[in-house]
Amino acid sequence: MISKKLQDAINSQINKEFYSAYFYLAMSAYCKTKDLDGFANFFYVQYQEETFHAMKFYNYLLDRGGDVVLTKIDTPPADFKSPLDVFEKTLEHEQIVTKSINDLLDLSIKENDHASASFLKWYVDEQVEEEATVSRLVNKMKLVGDNVGGLFIVDSELKARVFTPPVA
Repeated sequence: MISKKLQDAINSQINKEFYSAYFYLAMSAYCKTKDLDGFANFFYVQYQEETFHAMKFYNYLLDRGGDVVLTKIDTPPADFKSPLDVFEKTLEHEQIVTKSINDLLDLSIKENDHASASFLKWYVDEQVEEEATVSRLVNKMKLVGDNVGGLFIVDSELKARVFTPPVA
């Protein structure tokens, strides 16, 4: 059985993961309106990943005998200055998510909940990958600058991304 304190924290994280999904879906829509289909695809895949993350927490909490409490999801921003702005906001967001995951792991250690600590390590590793991917894209977008040809090359690269759910 999971502690009430950890249950509440995981419920909060479920909300954050669903917010992340909305956040990336809004970015996908923004990119689509700019005819950047590859960028739109990248963020749609991010949306799918975040939904997967939320459901992984959801199922874990239920498996541990906890109660899932779904709360209102905040409205994400819908307008951005540029494709670079989108990726910079993504990096900021992923850094916030990383802190939240680390806080959850700290709580599970404090609660002496080894199962939760083990479960959360997957998310710790996932966040390293998320931040590295987005950081590289921010750097790439800075290199591209105002070069339209470079923008379309990056857009073409991002079209190839697909969501493949990790093996549990």
